[in-house]
Amino acid sequence: MNKALITSPIAVYGIPNCDTVKKARAYLTEQNIEYIFHDFKKQGVPADLMDIGLAQVGWEKLLNRKGTTWRKLDAATQASVVDSASAKAVMMTEPSTIKRPVVVWNDGHVTVGFKNSF
Repeated sequence: MNKALITSPIAVYGIPNCDTVKKARAYLTEQNIEYIFHDFKKQGVPADLMDIGLAQVGWEKLLNRKGTTWRKLDAATQASVVDSASAKAVMMTEPSTIKRPVVVWNDGHVTVGFKNSF
């Protein structure tokens, strides 16, 4: 991404002790890219963020089925996730099931995860 194109702060959503979130935040800081951090644990998960993320990247990408929190959910809850609405319900109540970081760029597009360069 050309950082010259970024004219306003972007929003990074996640959990501060998540290693991937730490890497993304460090990268943005190193690149002198201004951002706002939203902590899912302290500030909750905004429903509108979920709607935007689900619409843009899909529930299959947004839901982290490889994480510890997902594995700790009971089998019935896991089995209940079959579409966007059911995935949203689980992610809203269990923020750690959201793949991180969720980044909303200043042009409105959403990315999920971090690969050392946006």
